[in-house]
Amino acid sequence: MKIVINYFFRKSRKTNGGTSPVYVRFTFKNKRVELSTGIFVSQNCWDTRKQRIKEKVPGSRILNERLDKIRTEIQDIFNQLRSSNEEFDVNTIKQKLLKTQESKGILEIFDYYLDSILAKLNKGYSMETYKHYKSSRKRLSEFITKKLKRSDISVLSIDYKFLNAFDVFIKKNFNNSQNTAWNYHKHLRRVLNLAISMDYIDKNPYSKFKVGLNETHREILSNEELKRIEEKQIQIERLAVVRDIFVFACYTGLSFSDIAKLSAIHHQQKNDGREWIIIDRNKTNNRCRIPLLPKAKEILKKYEDYPKISGKAILLPVLTNQKMNSYLKELGDICNINKNITMHIARHTFATTVTLSNGVPIETVSKLLGHSSLKTTQIYAKVLDKKIAEDMELLESKLNQVQTSPPKD
Repeated sequence: MKIVINYFFRKSRKTNGGTSPVYVRFTFKNKRVELSTGIFVSQNCWDTRKQRIKEKVPGSRILNERLDKIRTEIQDIFNQLRSSNEEFDVNTIKQKLLKTQESKGILEIFDYYLDSILAKLNKGYSMETYKHYKSSRKRLSEFITKKLKRSDISVLSIDYKFLNAFDVFIKKNFNNSQNTAWNYHKHLRRVLNLAISMDYIDKNPYSKFKVGLNETHREILSNEELKRIEEKQIQIERLAVVRDIFVFACYTGLSFSDIAKLSAIHHQQKNDGREWIIIDRNKTNNRCRIPLLPKAKEILKKYEDYPKISGKAILLPVLTNQKMNSYLKELGDICNINKNITMHIARHTFATTVTLSNGVPIETVSKLLGHSSLKTTQIYAKVLDKKIAEDMELLESKLNQVQTSPPKD
């Protein structure tokens, strides 16, 4: 008798990112076993007839090689068992397959995860996300190489002690903040979840190891500071241009990278005459639909025939992020604003001063910002609460001064 090996797309187990796992099914003596391959793709990336990931999908070659390797491993185990003349069934094959996979290295599994991200580009993952995971993989590799003197380490060896040593390593050797370290751990935790899906480990060691996230201070501009920047008479062209782009960001909530790629295709007019910016965010690939406020429309109109972008697809003359932030520092100085003004402050200002402060519901603000989770947007609500508390303390102080001042004759 022979063993039958097939792959199938399990769409019933769809993730939040819209992808589903690819499973391997092997059948012998009318009994079958199904196991996750650890590969997740969108349904339109899977060729049901060929039982392969479509060639046009980024990273498909590596992922299909992974499928071929699993098939070969199953077939080899079957051949060995059959030649031994011992009794065996599909569960025997399963146990031997899992045993051969026990020694899988964490970096090898990390590479599978990276390949899966490539396969899901523009379908829940962005190239920026891929680069962040690549950076985390590099840090983990440096830890294993320099601290453990190994090229890789079995995923079964990862425990509380390993995670704690990794945490100390990245903070001590790279002077990483608690929040940067948290991101590295977040990525490794997800890779270990993949290892669980692939049946390499039973539980995630992060269930015992917890990493805290410090609340960061998010600088914002007050309404008065924003108006001061808007109304400032500026004779230096480069500063005037940077000011306009910054103000545009304050009234749209778009990040620097999203504004830099804005083109006519993103600027749309609906049937009711309202103008919108509709764009997929660089960072998350989430779609943002932003109705344009008058100030933002005014700025786009101003640069319609701007010579430096004439004939180009872009809507605004955006410089490099480094130059933009350097000129924004100058802008802050001439506007007498004692804050480190950057393009990211514009996004924070949109979320707080422009929208939440004016009664826009937090759910709407979350959609405008292109956040994946309302929890991310709630950080801005906390910033606003803190600002309100500070303003009330200042008011209380002034009222106390008035009450304690001696009456005038």
